[in-house]
Amino acid sequence: MGATVSVKPIVNGEARESQVEPRMLLVHYLREVLGLTGAHVGCDTSNCGACTVLVDGEAVKSCTVLAVQADGAEVTTIEGMGSRDDLHPLQQAFWEEHGLQCGYCTPGMIVAAADLLERNPHPTEEEVRHGLEGNLCRCTGYHNIVKAVMAAAARGGAGVPAGSGGEGVNA
Repeated sequence: MGATVSVKPIVNGEARESQVEPRMLLVHYLREVLGLTGAHVGCDTSNCGACTVLVDGEAVKSCTVLAVQADGAEVTTIEGMGSRDDLHPLQQAFWEEHGLQCGYCTPGMIVAAADLLERNPHPTEEEVRHGLEGNLCRCTGYHNIVKAVMAAAARGGAGVPAGSGGEGVNA
């Protein structure tokens, strides 16, 4: 390993400190250093959205962000959005509306949808489809994903619990 730098992000409400190579991507930091495997490595080109996380409340593709860029930032992954016993409203809606199949894209879809609903709590179907454009799914055809986001919006499912953390759930 070459020269390292210190990063101190707040991940899922917990202050973290690690030494990382300056070129390490945020997705690899989350998965390999912190053991948070909900953000998936799909394409490494920012096309698929499987690696989507929130950085300071904004959805970003973590394969395009260096870990050092998250120094001091608040990072929320799918693991920080709910727990096995208390699903986030979007996680519950994806389950109820069958908005997942293989599950590979699901964490990124849910995180992107949380960002969308935070900015627009009552989107139209067209706005949901537009808001999720950067996240690809090879299984579902998107119909049930859109239904899930609309259902969560109808129930007031916007937002990510502040300081949430603990035992997460990937879908």
